[in-house]
Amino acid sequence: MTSNGVSSVLVVDDEPGIRTALRANFLRHGWQVETASSVREAIRQLDGRVFDLVVTDIRMPDGTGMEVMQSTRALSPGTAVILLTAYGSVPDAVSAMRDGALDYLTKPISFDQLQATATKLMHRTRQAPVESPAPVSGIVGRSPLLQRAIQRARAAASTNADVLIEAESGTGKELLARFIHNSSARSEKPFVAVNCAAVPESLLESELFGHGRGAFTGAIASKPGKFELADGGTILLDEIGEMPFHLQPKLLRALQEREFERLGEARSVHVDIRVIATTNVSLSAMVERGQFRGDLFYRLNVIPLSLPPLRDRREDIPLLAQYFAEKHAAESHSKTPRLHLEFLERLQSHSWPGNVRELANFMRRVVTLSDTHDIDGDCFDAEFQGATRFSGAPPMGAPTAVAGTPIRLVERLHVESTLVLTDGNRTHAAEMLGISLRTLRNRIREYGLPPRRHA
Repeated sequence: MTSNGVSSVLVVDDEPGIRTALRANFLRHGWQVETASSVREAIRQLDGRVFDLVVTDIRMPDGTGMEVMQSTRALSPGTAVILLTAYGSVPDAVSAMRDGALDYLTKPISFDQLQATATKLMHRTRQAPVESPAPVSGIVGRSPLLQRAIQRARAAASTNADVLIEAESGTGKELLARFIHNSSARSEKPFVAVNCAAVPESLLESELFGHGRGAFTGAIASKPGKFELADGGTILLDEIGEMPFHLQPKLLRALQEREFERLGEARSVHVDIRVIATTNVSLSAMVERGQFRGDLFYRLNVIPLSLPPLRDRREDIPLLAQYFAEKHAAESHSKTPRLHLEFLERLQSHSWPGNVRELANFMRRVVTLSDTHDIDGDCFDAEFQGATRFSGAPPMGAPTAVAGTPIRLVERLHVESTLVLTDGNRTHAAEMLGISLRTLRNRIREYGLPPRRHA
């Protein structure tokens, strides 16, 4: 709002007739109005002054209204945004961005509806100024489900209580754990992560609790474990559901007493740590099946947290796509490509069974292999070879099982195609398959699959 109490609006549209009509409408209602005919001009104006409202067309010759919206968010978080679209179906990329300070209208514009929407947003802004969500390193999105999870994590960070994060693979559990640590009073102390599924079972006890000299063949000197290394800070027990049953009592004591013995030593070691455990399976279900100790589960589950799968927060996909495009372009020292609306629409129609990790890998592939700066729907189709609604099936071109195929062969083909999809990364493949890394290694050995690079 200007110093004289008049609300200001920036109207962005490449059609002169629409710009003139919108400008006249806002002037008639007492607004201060500026106009822009392109994305570039809009960003230049946004960089020079603060507006109360931005009204922007969704499709323009040099970009999209989403680019205008993202620039508005970055330059003026308190500015409300209304997107205009000529498409009555309202693409997902438009409806996805509605989060309180943002709305959308379809063309032809009803000026009465536009004015009512603008007035509503201005009233909401003045009652409670719009703020961007606090930045969370690596966790991108504004969806209510994600913001609720971050809010709970922030509350958990203010305590010393242990945390259990249950969520699907690829949703960002370790990022959330690091956020809790970095937001806590322990942020200046170590953050130590242990993947319980990646460490051989015979070495896991030594990895966690350390060992004394001569504890086993090859132990020529004492060595502290991850619990000691995390003293004063946080230890992350990733994939806690893979913890061997015989080690669970010792872990339970370490959690309860904050003390343990190194392997092969009698003296107790005391530590001051915060424990965060993550899992992509239901530990309560494992308890019911007798696969996980109930007392350990309840000791870990002091503050339960979860993260939504990507299919439940599709409104975040355009933001994530832009984030990964910028990140991967920076890594390759190239210019960030422009993501067209039809590309974003295809991304949102995809089910992403591998969640954010799958999207990140896909964007890396698109940015790396694309021979154009403009990423459109054809780029998506080229990568998925026409499979715009991917639902966990093997990648196109991979061996496909048909009815009557033996179960073992079906499983072998599925494991093999998933390894192809993840470029041989076994950790990511195991997460997409919903099995442990140890189980995947066994399947690779059992089926005689060719060796690939380890995670």
